[in-house]
Amino acid sequence: MMANFHVVLIEPEIPANTGAITRLCAATGSSLHLVGRLGFRLDDRRLKRAGLDYSPLVEVQTHVDWPSCQEVLPAAPVYFFSARAERLYTEASYLPESILVFGCETRGLPPSLLRQTERCWRIPILDERVRSLNLATSVGIALYEGLRQCT
Repeated sequence: MMANFHVVLIEPEIPANTGAITRLCAATGSSLHLVGRLGFRLDDRRLKRAGLDYSPLVEVQTHVDWPSCQEVLPAAPVYFFSARAERLYTEASYLPESILVFGCETRGLPPSLLRQTERCWRIPILDERVRSLNLATSVGIALYEGLRQCT
């Protein structure tokens, strides 16, 4: 059973992270949505190198803002991920076509989305000196947990 997840990146800044996430989306049959101002151009060679040109295998859409992204997403559960959330990502009940939303590398999710605490999840970091995980790592952890639950 294919889960068809939707990965949403809010204002991603680092092309190599987005490239690696493109590869994750290709490997899992997930779509990728890039929202807001990007910290790179879509033809950036670092983006292509990290994604190994898997972008033809992935439905990649760009959106001006979160509301315009929401207009094209299915009516499915939305999960926001933040190092500041209280509930663990493993406590979420993922469903096919779930929407997984991640903030940018330096600022995380915008405050307007963080206020949706009932839908915010965190990936544990065992050493308090570490502020956050790499964005591509976080997407991989959450995406594969969702796939595990749905297959």
